[in-house]
Amino acid sequence: MASIAIMDQNAPPAEAARLNSQGMLALRAGSFAEAERLFLEATAYDKSAGALWRNVATARRAQHDDDGELQALNAAIDADRRDFMAWLRKAELHQRREEDADAVAAWQGVLQLAAQLEDLPPEINQALRNGQAFVDQAVARISHAVEAEVASIQAVMDETERRRSAAFVNIALGRRPVYTNQCEGLYYPFLPADEFFDRRHFEWMPQIEAATADIRSELEALLADPGAALRPYVRMEKGLPENVWTGLDQSLDWGACFLWEYGNPNAVVLDRCPKTAAALAALPSAPIPGRSPSAFFSLLKPRTRIPPHTGVTNTRAIVHLPLIVPDGCGFRVGGETRVWREGEAFAFDDTIEHEAWNDSDQLRAVLIFDVWNPHLTLAEQELITQYFAAADSTGLNPTR
Repeated sequence: MASIAIMDQNAPPAEAARLNSQGMLALRAGSFAEAERLFLEATAYDKSAGALWRNVATARRAQHDDDGELQALNAAIDADRRDFMAWLRKAELHQRREEDADAVAAWQGVLQLAAQLEDLPPEINQALRNGQAFVDQAVARISHAVEAEVASIQAVMDETERRRSAAFVNIALGRRPVYTNQCEGLYYPFLPADEFFDRRHFEWMPQIEAATADIRSELEALLADPGAALRPYVRMEKGLPENVWTGLDQSLDWGACFLWEYGNPNAVVLDRCPKTAAALAALPSAPIPGRSPSAFFSLLKPRTRIPPHTGVTNTRAIVHLPLIVPDGCGFRVGGETRVWREGEAFAFDDTIEHEAWNDSDQLRAVLIFDVWNPHLTLAEQELITQYFAAADSTGLNPTR
């Protein structure tokens, strides 16, 4: 490996450009050692120029000096941690040397940088596709080894442990992003950021599931002549700027028939759905005047999507009881996607990003209602209720 000559540090920056130009001529002529010498001399005048170090790496690669090439690429990255081409060539070098762990780490850096770039040339895009394929294969190998190792442990875990451990493995492998609570209103601190709550928290779920047929029959009768009971779920205030809800604003593509809305009963629907009202009344609820409970039939028309969004407070759990579910419907909360199954209820935290879709040609209908977040103690539930009672009594409380 050529050494760096001692240069006059007061020489003009143009000297680095002159030496670099001579080095490029030598490189094109196939004089790789001479090119390396000239590029190295140029770096003595401008050590922070990543392009010069990449040129050194090119000359060393032509001489099959892998160690020297890596040293030069690292120097370019030290000069600029976002040097895309240096990271790309470093990833290719590690992959060529079958240094898989280093190659995966470098390729992941390359792919993150590439996601912020536009109009890349075809050869770079092809290199990125090759790198992505390499990362995918490596992750698949790691996944297979990890999953085989932990399978016996997960086999004896309970529902909570299995869900958390599976999410941990997927996050560690980069297969799943991390989702946190994003409350539009009231946030209660230190509650677990569960996406879907485990069924063991809700001993009454079989009870509401057993009423599915009666609830569905009442809904079907209601929909035969809904009148004013059916309204758009999204009703934006006038003057709001365009946002993710604009396409559904005032639209029955996502319709709702409310039995209870923010703690207020809707007699029009309750009177026509007595069995549904009785089934809900038999369940524990979160009664906060002017805020909860809410319960409604959620109706999603064919070829309709509800965009990703978050709810107002993590003090509640949202329960879905699927009533009419054609093929092609789905629901995602955070990193987990589920298919609704008629008569099988589940609960989730709606302050974690979630979305829904109906890609079928038929109506999808779900009974939705809220209960307390199961991680709140009885004392905490009482405290929240009393907080709102006291705050509302002042007439100044803006918290929903």
